[in-house]
Amino acid sequence: MNPLALIDKYYPEDNELKHILLVHSRSVADKALDMARKHPELNLDLTFIEEAAMLHDIGIFMTDADGIFCFGKYPYICHGYLGSELVAREGYPRHALVCERHTGAGLSLKAIMERDLPVPHREMIPISLEEQIICFADKFYSKTKLDKEKSVEKARKSIEKHGEEGLARFDAWCKLFFVELKNTLKRKALTFICRIMLTFAPHIA
Repeated sequence: MNPLALIDKYYPEDNELKHILLVHSRSVADKALDMARKHPELNLDLTFIEEAAMLHDIGIFMTDADGIFCFGKYPYICHGYLGSELVAREGYPRHALVCERHTGAGLSLKAIMERDLPVPHREMIPISLEEQIICFADKFYSKTKLDKEKSVEKARKSIEKHGEEGLARFDAWCKLFFVELKNTLKRKALTFICRIMLTFAPHIA
């Protein structure tokens, strides 16, 4: 399938909203693909990841978020399931699930009901690894600061509003997908050990 053709169908004008959608979606797709390629052992579907990542936010035009030039009638949090319904009607049910399940770090039925969110009462948590890696990649990019990748700390902070469930999933994804984080932690540990050795070296002799 051609995700850009589907975007063109629902965003026929080359305006600011379409620019925001395309740049953000491309950033998310590239990050998801980069992480997926670093984990060949997971045998992820790279073609699907790129297509679904490009479509994950297609429903934003139906929401009310004037800061990113969306002038629809629904609350912004609805864009996931609205996009899912749209993509499913186009004949792509697997891609539709990515749209529905990427909000926050996924929304559980329990969280939806407890917070009285204006979305359908069903589980909206990413299940397949492809769904998870796209949702994870999305947390590192904002549609108000295009092309600027968030640090792990800032990305984690941005989903705190979705509760402890979301944070737990984000932390699990860091361990599963984020090779750079693992390497950073290893480097910090080695640096710490080296500093200790240098501190005590004069006294060892």
